[in-house]
Amino acid sequence: MTRVTCDLAVSLDGIVAGPNQRADAPFGDGLGADGHDMHRWMLDEAEEHAAELAAITEAGAYIMGRNMFGPGRGEWDLSWTGWWGPNPPYHAPVFVLTHYERAPLVMEGGTTFHFVTEGPQAALKLAREAAGERTVAIAGGASTVNQYLSIGAIDELRLHVVPLVVGQGERLFAGVGRVQLRLASARCTPSVNHLTYERV
Repeated sequence: MTRVTCDLAVSLDGIVAGPNQRADAPFGDGLGADGHDMHRWMLDEAEEHAAELAAITEAGAYIMGRNMFGPGRGEWDLSWTGWWGPNPPYHAPVFVLTHYERAPLVMEGGTTFHFVTEGPQAALKLAREAAGERTVAIAGGASTVNQYLSIGAIDELRLHVVPLVVGQGERLFAGVGRVQLRLASARCTPSVNHLTYERV
């Protein structure tokens, strides 16, 4: 069966995004401009972390929550096409969990956003079919990752832990319950620790 992975940048206290996420602060408050404090390693030190960055974008299909796709709630603003501009980094089908229907959104570079209203299991089924023999990646945010952790769907959890304590915000593992993981690999650098866990 298709392997399901997840890459997530996270603070030492388990925060993925700060409070008050909005259009002018997609990662919320407390993480610097555009979340730079959490993602400095991938923005300013990309060469040093090239292997980890390549792994993030190697999947055959992706799943994300509506929070990760955009700041809106309720009915869709059809002018909104995501945070990434006309050519998002996924270059594969992306399945967005939402309560509101929307037609598929075809972008440059091979990314098509599909909007799934039937829940996490339905999105996973569609993503597996789209990925074929390649992996499915749970792209975030924290609430979406927690949903898939709680149903035991993530085979490999790759955490990129930055030396930052945020204090509040969207927390990884919130409400997940017991999950048993095995540390498969670790690579430590001054700006981020790359920890790969496999589901037991």
